Amino acid sequence: MLVKKMLASSSFALLGLGTIAIAAVSFLPQSAIASEQMNLDRLVQQAASKDRPTSQEAIAKLREFKNAGVDAFWKAYQQELPNNPQLRATLDAICQQKDCDASRLYWYKDLEAAKIAAKETGKPILSLRLLGNLNDELSCANSRFFRTALYPNVAVSQLLRDRFILHWQSERPVPKVTIDFGDGRKLEQTLTGNSIHYILDSEGRPVDAIPGLYSPQAFIDNLKDAEEAVNSVNNVNGDLSLRREVLIKYHRDRYAKLEKKWQADLTRLRLPTQPLLPLAVTDPKASAMLASRLTIGKAMVELPTLSRTAGDPLAEVTPPSQFSKLSDANWARLARLYQNRVYLDRGSLNVMERKLSPSASMPAVVSSFERAIAQDTVRNEYVFHAQIHNWFANGEFMNSDATALTALNRRVYDRLFLTPASDPWLGLVDENVYTGISKVN
Repeated sequence: MLVKKMLASSSFALLGLGTIAIAAVSFLPQSAIASEQMNLDRLVQQAASKDRPTSQEAIAKLREFKNAGVDAFWKAYQQELPNNPQLRATLDAICQQKDCDASRLYWYKDLEAAKIAAKETGKPILSLRLLGNLNDELSCANSRFFRTALYPNVAVSQLLRDRFILHWQSERPVPKVTIDFGDGRKLEQTLTGNSIHYILDSEGRPVDAIPGLYSPQAFIDNLKDAEEAVNSVNNVNGDLSLRREVLIKYHRDRYAKLEKKWQADLTRLRLPTQPLLPLAVTDPKASAMLASRLTIGKAMVELPTLSRTAGDPLAEVTPPSQFSKLSDANWARLARLYQNRVYLDRGSLNVMERKLSPSASMPAVVSSFERAIAQDTVRNEYVFHAQIHNWFANGEFMNSDATALTALNRRVYDRLFLTPASDPWLGLVDENVYTGISKVN
């Protein structure tokens, strides 16, 4: 089995995905290793305590052990976790990810700390941006789908643990709406918002980005391509001119492959060929309705509420959308070409089962979700990712400091996801429409 070195803060090693072993470092006495193991076991017990201060202190110390802390807690309570919300919440706090018992992934909240870990391990950083927080139940819809379709997937989880340093950062709070039925029942859900995974080198500079929800296999394919790009960048030994050339070539090659595949898919569907770019011009202050229509899985959740709360009825929404080059029906046809590559494994199904109503039809829900994932995959790749490749291929976002990531992220949220920072209301408030309610602050 593959042995992974722990970071400097821990003297442990992980053997595979589920076993914790003590790695004897040449200069570390066996007695010290045994003492560390006893300390870890003690922290695991304290973290499960119902005394909140005791638990919180132990959780903070377990996070210093990173993946070893996650695995130690999971191993100790794996039989109880499925039916014990308190233990699951404790593990979520150690991981900083909701539903961590299904993925067992350790996430950094501090990018600087993630960069240190990347330099120590030689691994690239996978940095997630989302609306809300990854350790909250009600983060934005796409990040919730990541926690269902991607992170619990055995192959995805293994790849992320073995070959990436994980980091997440909230872009802004996620908008929520609560409907009070007046009889004690309340429905709460999120509105609008999208998420993106940035692949960064150890300096925190962007090399590629995976926008929105993908099928597990497509996500893995993109991660592996981006990992190779990071390795190529690292091989130029800090020469910024060569780094720029490597990145431009990588993205030009990726865009050319996408263009070829796009034309082939249109031919298979007997549709007129057309270039991937340019995108249709969109109003930078987009409506929440349009932003929610950009992703299929998210739209299935949000549009029923938005169509009842937005100022304009759904039937009157006629965007120029990034996706308007194909009708919704033809996007669905295109997705069906790849439907056989979209399936949820047992880890994902377990997460879905515990969140569904007992009266729901699991087969119907899974089938619908997999169709939505297939559509999001082709749309995100042929529209959002194509545009990101184009930006890089034109030499943009090549700054040698952290401003490159900031600029790229701003561009993504303003122009692709249509949730610009300049609009604090995300299109949900039109100040020129009278509502009969005192003005919002």
